[in-house]
Parts: sequence; structure tokens; C-alpha cells
Amino acid sequence: MRLVRFFSEEESHLGLAENDRIFDLTSASQELHGDRLTSPIQLMGDAISPNSLARLATFAASEDRFTSRRSDVRLDAPIRDVPKLLALAGNFRKHVEESGFRAVQSQDIITPQVFLKPPSTTINAPGGSIALRPRNKFLDWEVELAVIIGRRGRNVSVADAMSYVFGYSVINDVSERELNGDHVGRTVREFDPFFDWLLGKWFDGSAPLGPEIVTADEIGNPHALNLRLSLNGTVMQSGNTAQMIFDIPRTIEYISSVVTLEPGDVIAMGTPEGVGKARGIRLKPGDMMRAEIDGIGILETSITGE
Repeated sequence: MRLVRFFSEEESHLGLAENDRIFDLTSASQELHGDRLTSPIQLMGDAISPNSLARLATFAASEDRFTSRRSDVRLDAPIRDVPKLLALAGNFRKHVEESGFRAVQSQDIITPQVFLKPPSTTINAPGGSIALRPRNKFLDWEVELAVIIGRRGRNVSVADAMSYVFGYSVINDVSERELNGDHVGRTVREFDPFFDWLLGKWFDGSAPLGPEIVTADEIGNPHALNLRLSLNGTVMQSGNTAQMIFDIPRTIEYISSVVTLEPGDVIAMGTPEGVGKARGIRLKPGDMMRAEIDGIGILETSITGE
């Protein structure tokens, strides 16, 4: 199942995507049940049973008034009401090396490096844009697999972890690499480089997500997916999720040992090599990024001036 959110008369509706058609689940749900199904979280939280969802999808598909062509609708991010947007840093060996850090060795005993992006202001729609801000000096790209959590979990085991995954999407962890680097005469404290790096992840719109959520049952092996990012038609990143240092179960186990995972949480699983900083290429107005993961989708984002 492929879920999207789209605008209908400026209202956000939940839709089921099949090829070039989108079935309006929100309107169908209102007619059948008298409620308004507007978010994948309502599916994740068991507000609607699988049998009820199947009936709803069949009903929507059978009625022309609930059907739109994909080209005729404007998509939003497939999920907006995200409790936590978590992300892994340094989860691909070659990206660690191109970032100037010591190569991760097979014998190293390490833990995932997890950080947060504020979801309410960073999540961006498919086909959306990011406006450069005065503090943007070196804006960069990172294509990543987004894991959508489907149920509440605390101290989840590796063995059970995949049962907490609702689905997958594409995310671009857009990052400012030189935040505060132009402060003349700045006294750099011990942890300033880390906090500059972290805050550089927080710019408005810096987490394009989508175009859809593909439910977990549609993806045979999430650890064997090709992912790419092109800039203005030129491939910059090309990798495979098999190259991740920490896989999805170990990541879920680790995070849930610290913080409770909730339905709708998003985990960005890290990026392969080929980022702009390593290439000496910064994003500029007029640029178009195309992030894609086989079997999941293509996510385009443009850069504009201030």
C-alpha cells in the first residue's frame, strides 16, 4: 500500500496511490464512517482496522468521485504530525571517511549517533523548495531511507524491531555545513563545532519527505535498496542500504532503550558518500535535487533565493 497526503480545496486529505491514480480515503471514510481520516497516524494507531481499511480502499476505488489523477493534485509530505524526527549520523562508512573522520573498522565497538530535527518546521513537501537564509553558507544534500514507526515501543528487542515499522519513505537531510563559520573574531568553545553542526540540520524546510509512504509489506528487504541523489541531472550519491553500519532493527533497539518510540516517529537512516561538502559543491538558487530510492519513490526539491 502506498499512502500520500494531497490537497483538496486547500484541505489536506489522505490518499491511496496506485499507478497514476489517487483514491481519496478521507472523503470515502467520511461517507462510510462519518469520520475524517486525514493522517497515516490514524492507521498506525489502530483507529481503523485492516479489514475496514481494505473496505474503504475498495469503496474509494469503485467511486469515480473519490479518484484523481496524480498529475492533477498537489502533494504534501505523506506525514506531518510527526512526534519525533530522528536521524543517524555517520551510518555509511565511506561517508564517515569523506567527512574527514577516521574510518570505521569492523572490530570497532561503536553505538549509533542519533540526533533530532524539529519536525514541525523542517518537514517539507515533495516538489517543495528551500529558501536560502542569510546564515546559509554551505547548504548540502543527503539522501536517506526514512523508516516510519507504526506502534509505541520501549526497550524493543532486535528480534521484534521490524514489527514496529509501518513503512518507508524517502528523506533528504539537507544540512548547513558552515554555520557560524563567518563570525570574525569568534571565540570557539570546545563543543561549538558539534552544536554548529547540529543547528545546521535545523533550517526551515530542511527535511523534504515523500512523495509517499510505502507500507512495510510492500518492501521485501529494506536492507537491499539502491538510493541515489542527483543535482541538476548529475548523480552525486549512489549507494545501497546494505552498506549501512547499523541496520533498522539495531537502530530501533538502541533508540527505544533511551526514548519511547511512538506511532508516526520518523527515523532517517543515514546517507552514503557523495555529499556536496566533500565535492566542494554548495547548493545555490536554481538548483534541483532529485532523491530516489528504488521501490519507494522519487523526491524532488528546489533551492530558491532568500
